[in-house]
Parts: sequence; structure tokens; C-alpha cells
Amino acid sequence: MAGIYIHIPFCKQACHYCNFHFSTSLQLKNDFIGALLKEVELQQNYLGNEVVKTIYFGGGTPSILSIENLCSILNSINTSFVIDPDPEITLEANPDDINPEKLQQWKQLGINRFSIGIQSFYDEDLQWMNRVHNAGEAEKCIKQVKAAGFNNFSIDLIYGGPTLSNEHWEQNISKAIELNVPHISCYALTVEPKTALAKMIELKKKETVDSEKQAQHFLILMDAMQKAGYEHYEISNFAIPGFRSKHNSSYWQGQKYLGLGPSAHSFNGSSRQWNIANNALYIQSLKRNELTFEKEELSVQTQLNEYIMTSLRTMEGLDLNYVTDKFGSNYSDKLLAESLHQKYQLNLRLHNSHIILTNEGKLFADGIASGLFF
Repeated sequence: MAGIYIHIPFCKQACHYCNFHFSTSLQLKNDFIGALLKEVELQQNYLGNEVVKTIYFGGGTPSILSIENLCSILNSINTSFVIDPDPEITLEANPDDINPEKLQQWKQLGINRFSIGIQSFYDEDLQWMNRVHNAGEAEKCIKQVKAAGFNNFSIDLIYGGPTLSNEHWEQNISKAIELNVPHISCYALTVEPKTALAKMIELKKKETVDSEKQAQHFLILMDAMQKAGYEHYEISNFAIPGFRSKHNSSYWQGQKYLGLGPSAHSFNGSSRQWNIANNALYIQSLKRNELTFEKEELSVQTQLNEYIMTSLRTMEGLDLNYVTDKFGSNYSDKLLAESLHQKYQLNLRLHNSHIILTNEGKLFADGIASGLFF
């Protein structure tokens, strides 16, 4: 299975915490669409003969594109790649962009899944983050998506922010469950370098995040999701059985994917490359029929370390038999021995030759993974 990710680098306004590549100016949007279609043409052999089973519009804010823009992109992809007869096609959307008319138009294009940037059902949180939408729109758009006949969609929630109390976090989770949201992605508020949030915290204009509060929120989240019958299938992702994100799951399973658009990453099994993160330069290079990207050939050690990092984040955990088959028994033996060390007794468990994080271990997932690196 292979996937295609399309990065749409435009937003109406900048969220204070965001460090993704985007522009709030739409001046280059038409030129960008032309460049993107050219990149599809130039990259049509990147995935070889792999069948594309997932297409994901991310960003940025893909939902601000016109129906005509989305149609031209999907037509180009369908022409240039072998597409599965029943692909998962996801569109990231902001609540304020969603309405009944657009939902029907998106459905006609073949979009069958949404990832909606709710973040919170409380206005004080949304205002603190500088989100465009309000709490009323957050709840309304979910009801509209369901009324339009979409049963496969996800919402994003952010926890651990200074304005979010434990009580409000519990109510955010309860609201999502009451609305029968089939997939929920939850992220701890992170202060990324060079963001507006980092600058405001530095200038004492905003309160910084509290790591202990974030840990409390994560524990509250795991408990509530388990009681509601959701699978905690990846550190940040919860799904009703049958509604996992196929696209994101392919990343964690080491499948090939092609990234299109400025800053997008691609992986072909042995190397990784990423496009230039500059809209104007991206457009200029493709006007010359050139691709501007950096590339890294992945050593065996790097591939194994990436597998350790991604697999430990999943519900199934790290498969020692897979490590033996792909990398050799010396690596799987060392991983097994290390995972049984006393320092990991509260954080890791062994089940059917899989090393799996405990709930306590999930609080320290990245550190535990890096501790197992070669």
C-alpha cells in the first residue's frame, strides 16, 4: 500500500502555536496549483507500481481551496498514478469552512473522510490559540458532517494549555464522545521554536505550558477513551474499531508515500526527501520543470531506529519477529534484553514477541524509544 500527501500551504490566519509551513497570503494560490500539478507529473514514477490506497490533503488549511482546485488536483493524481478502486481520501478542514453545500461538493469529488481542526469546544481556549472558528461552529460542523452522510471523520483536540482546566478537558472529551466522533486525535500543546507562541511566552505575554498538567490530561484522556470503547491505536490517536486512519497508519507501518507541495516529505523504502519550504521558490523551480528538495539515504541503523520510534507508538508495539526478519536476530535479541531491563519494568511489557508501552510508558514514549536506539 502506498499513500499520497498533498500539502496546501495557506491559512486564513496564523494559530499562535503552529510551526507547519503556511502563508496567510493567498496571492500565490493560483500559481501554486499550477506548480503542484507539474510536480504530480514529474513525480509519477516515484512510487513505482505501488497501488495508491490513501490520499491526504493536509496543510495549512486545504478546506480553503475551491472545488475546482481540488478537482484538478485529484484528476491529475488519478491520471498519473494507479489508484485503488476504493481509496481513503481525507481532507483537513477548519470548522468555519464547513457547510452543507461544500460537504455535498466534496462528496461528489470522492472525498470520503475529514480531519477537522476543532482543538476545543471552549471559546477561551480557541481565542488563546488564535483559532478562526468559535465553539459554536466547532459543534455545529460535526453535526453537519454527519447529516451529510459522512460516517468516517476525525477531530483534533489540544490539551495542556494554560486556559484549559481538568474539568473543561474532561468535558471536551465527553462532548466528542456524545457526538459519536469515530476518530479523535489529541495533542499536547507544544511550544515550538520560532512560533508566535514561543515569542509571546518569552515576552511574558502568555503563560507557558505546565508539563505536569499535560501528563494529568493525558491520563484523563486514556481512561475516558478506554471506557468509551475507543482503541488507543497510536499515542495521539483513538478510534472506534474499524475507523483507524489508513493514511497515518501507513506511515507507522513503514509504507511508501509521496509528499507533494512545499515542505512535503516522501519515503520510498530506502530514502527520504523533503521539498523546499518556500512557496515562491517552489513555484519558480517547477516553472523550470525542476524539483527542489533535500534527500537522505537511510542506513540500516536509521531504518531500524525509525521502526523502533514509530512502532512503539502503536497499540501493537514493536514486533521482534519483524526485526529478526528484516534486520537480523542480533538486533532483536538486543532489543529483547534491553526491554526486560529493570529500568523499563513499569514502562514496557512483552506480549507474543511484541514490545508494548504501558500506559505509564506512553507518558515517556519518545525517551523510551531513543533509549532503545542503536
